[in-house]
Amino acid sequence: MSLRQLDYFVTAAEAGTMTGAAQRLYVSQSAVSAGIGELEHQLGVQLLIRAKAKGLTLTTAGRLFLPEARALLARSEELRAGMREVGQTTAGRLVVGCFTTLAPFLLPRLLEEFPAACPDVTLDFLEGSLNELQHLLREGRCELALLYGVDIEPGIVFDRLYSTVPHVLLPREHPLAGREVVRLADLADHDMIMLDVPPSRRYFSEVLADAGVSPVVRHRTESFELVRSLVARGAGYSLLIQRPVPDVSYEGRAVRMRPIADDVAPLPVGLARPSGTLPTRRAAAFASFCRAVFAGPPGAEGGGAAEAGGPQGHVAKLPA
Repeated sequence: MSLRQLDYFVTAAEAGTMTGAAQRLYVSQSAVSAGIGELEHQLGVQLLIRAKAKGLTLTTAGRLFLPEARALLARSEELRAGMREVGQTTAGRLVVGCFTTLAPFLLPRLLEEFPAACPDVTLDFLEGSLNELQHLLREGRCELALLYGVDIEPGIVFDRLYSTVPHVLLPREHPLAGREVVRLADLADHDMIMLDVPPSRRYFSEVLADAGVSPVVRHRTESFELVRSLVARGAGYSLLIQRPVPDVSYEGRAVRMRPIADDVAPLPVGLARPSGTLPTRRAAAFASFCRAVFAGPPGAEGGGAAEAGGPQGHVAKLPA
C-alpha cells in the first residue's frame, strides 16, 4: 500500500469522479483508476462504487477507511516536514566514527573545538576498524567516519583531508638512532615490534618487502602504546604512522622517531560517508570544520596538517 494509492483514493472520494481526481492530481484518469484498484486488491475490500451517471460512491468499507487514509497522508506530510527540518538545521546529535589508532590523535581536538564552533550540535563518536566503520556508515549508526582512504568499499565515498607517511621508531641506544634518516634496508638484521592492528601488519610488511626486507618480528601486539614501550625497552624497532609529541613511552623511557629515507607512498586520511545520501547540515558543518582544521602547513600526524607533497585523492594500499 503506497502513499500515492492513498492520495488517489482520498482525492477521488473528495472529487466524486475519477476525472475530477485526475485533474486535481495532474495525472491520467487511468492512473487514478488503476491505483485505487490496486489499493482495493491489497486491502481485500471494495472502497468505491463506480457509476457513470452518479460518479463515485463510498462503500461501507470506504467510509471507514477514508478518515484513516487522510490521517496517514497527514502523518506522512508531518514526517516529511520533520525530516526536512532535521536535514536543514545544524541542531541535534552528530555521531562520527573514527579508526581506532587515529582516534587519540584526532578526536580530542575535534570534541573540544567543534562544539565551540557549532554549539547547537552534540558531537559523539564510535571507534572501530576500517571494515567496522564502513559497516556502521551503511547501517546509519554514524553519518561520517575519520579513516584512511584505503580499501574503501562500494557504497562509501571518501574525501581526503591530509596525507601522512610512516616513520621508524627506535630505542634510544639503537645503532641506527643516531642517524637523521633511516634506510629500510638497514633494518633487515634487527628485531621488529609489529603493530598487529588489521591491516597494519600487512601494510608494514609490504613497505619493508618493497625495500627487499623480510622483517624479523620479535613481538606482535594490537596496542600502539605497548609497541612504543617495547621499543623503549630495547626489544626492537617498529614502523608507525602516528607521532606522539613526547619521545617517551608510558614508563618514561626515551624513543627515537626517524624519517624513512626510502620513497614511501603517503597515506590519505579523510572523511567517509555513505554514497547516495544527502548529508545533514550538521554533518556538512563538521566536514567543513575538519577541512579547515586539517588544511594547515606540513606537520605531525594527527596535528591537523597535510603532509607536504601528499597527492590529492591518492589511495595507498593499506592504512597503518
